[in-house]
Amino acid sequence: MLRFAGFELDPQQARLRGPDGEQIRLRPKSFDMLHLFAANAGRVLSKQELFEAIWPNVHVADDSLFQCIREVRAALGDDRRQLVKLVSGRGYLFEAEVSTGTVGGPAGSETAPPIPATNPGRVASAEPVFGPGRSPRSLFGQCGPTAIVLGAGLCAIIGIAVAAPVLRPSLIFKRTPSIVAMAPIGEAGNDARGAAVAAGVTDRLADGLARIENIRVIAPRYEAAGARAEPASAPSAPTDFEVRGELQRAEQAWILRARLIRTATGEVQTVATVSVDVNELDAQLEQSRLAAGVGHLLAVRLNGLLEGSDASAAASSAAGSAKTVIEQATASINQTSRERFGMAQTMLEKALVAEPDNVDLAVALAALQLRGIQMVWYSPDDARAAEAHAGATLERALRARPNSIPVLETYCRFLSATNHFVESLVTCSRALNFDPWDGLALYLVGLGQIYLGRFEDALATFQQADRYDTPQVSRWTWLLGAGWANATMGRYDDALPWLQRSIAITPASGRSHMLLAAAYQKLGRTDEARAAMNQGLRLRPGTTALNVSGATGGASPVFLEATRQIIRLMVAAGLPES
Repeated sequence: MLRFAGFELDPQQARLRGPDGEQIRLRPKSFDMLHLFAANAGRVLSKQELFEAIWPNVHVADDSLFQCIREVRAALGDDRRQLVKLVSGRGYLFEAEVSTGTVGGPAGSETAPPIPATNPGRVASAEPVFGPGRSPRSLFGQCGPTAIVLGAGLCAIIGIAVAAPVLRPSLIFKRTPSIVAMAPIGEAGNDARGAAVAAGVTDRLADGLARIENIRVIAPRYEAAGARAEPASAPSAPTDFEVRGELQRAEQAWILRARLIRTATGEVQTVATVSVDVNELDAQLEQSRLAAGVGHLLAVRLNGLLEGSDASAAASSAAGSAKTVIEQATASINQTSRERFGMAQTMLEKALVAEPDNVDLAVALAALQLRGIQMVWYSPDDARAAEAHAGATLERALRARPNSIPVLETYCRFLSATNHFVESLVTCSRALNFDPWDGLALYLVGLGQIYLGRFEDALATFQQADRYDTPQVSRWTWLLGAGWANATMGRYDDALPWLQRSIAITPASGRSHMLLAAAYQKLGRTDEARAAMNQGLRLRPGTTALNVSGATGGASPVFLEATRQIIRLMVAAGLPES
């Protein structure tokens, strides 16, 4: 914890509190900059040092830096520029006495140890998805602060154990990353608000793409205040892809279209389109969802191009039909009904008979089987056979495509479903290295955090997935997760709207209704509690207090105690005890 001028900055939780104890919100880059300033108080940081620390491997212009400094000053109420001072010709000086201390404890007398400005790896993110010290990179291959929790040896063992099925020479001897040029997003309406939204979306999209492990991003540069232009000079290396987009204001929505173009040929590889309601969201959430909506689609397409799955699909004579089967099966999976589950399984099994070596079909079937196990749509014997088949299928797929988003997602689900929660966190974080906006991977991270008893971290993860809202077909999962996280902490008033929103999207999940029943019961709405429990029992007949929580091996004692409290409420709402 860093303390200065009445403020408290918690780098691990990525939180800033003011003198009144209220949390002050900052964008991720602005938080990183404040952390860097506070840890280097009394030392002038040059603009170059700030650029290298806050935007590693990304070319941005001065206006991005100035915007972050403006936001830091506004958060600190530093209108007179007494804390963050410009040192003409040299850089910026944070002039405050900074002390350190434990979280929730008294401040120490020592000065905060400086963070090297050229080592951005120690600058915390302002979106605490993975909890203290956890990020996609620190969870997979670079233990970093995670070792504080798990121990250095355990972290290394887990990293090697989880990586073992996917290691191959291309992971040890890294390929040269592809270079993606991000052009400024155009704004069709030519008005001030549209220009501001387009600028914000461009920044968020460039920042997100820069987090993808196997690419480098050249971001757009700024000219004068607020004005955007094409990059002022050609990049030092030829680009492989270019992202171009245009923002349009419709009557009730912002519509963003982005194209991924192969630079050498000018061929459009994919077109991503997303819209958000103008009236429902604040400006920050608008920009976040616009950037995430197209960013997710672009990341998935880039992953297919770079990992060769598109090339192998094109080589297949039945590629088109296989893709159609997978899309139809996925749509059926997301409807979460037993009948659609059976239809999807039949479609995929028939397609695999025609193409037994198709990795995409095999992974789609493994994902479907996991869903069937979780929804208890198999008999006990069939469930064991499906789990064994899914595990073997995914290990083969990982050896073939260790960086494939669909394979990593499905393997993460498999590890979660088989109670390997720490390993699931590692694998999901690996998937987020290739698609930072992957809501399904974020949901599974949050799920692991719940089972490990890290409820606040889990809630933050589910809330971030909700900010991104991608892919929308998985929206009900992180809404359910946020409701569940609140319930484990006894916050049933907060849990209720999340659970209701989740059920409104996907009403066929029995556990959602049972959790809703517990919330109603705790809030004294007993008639609604019984109605919700009856619906849950209709969807999951045979559920009792003994089996409602499923297997809990590997779960923390904190989680088990919270679960017992929730089950007692479910029993009061009508869940049979045995």
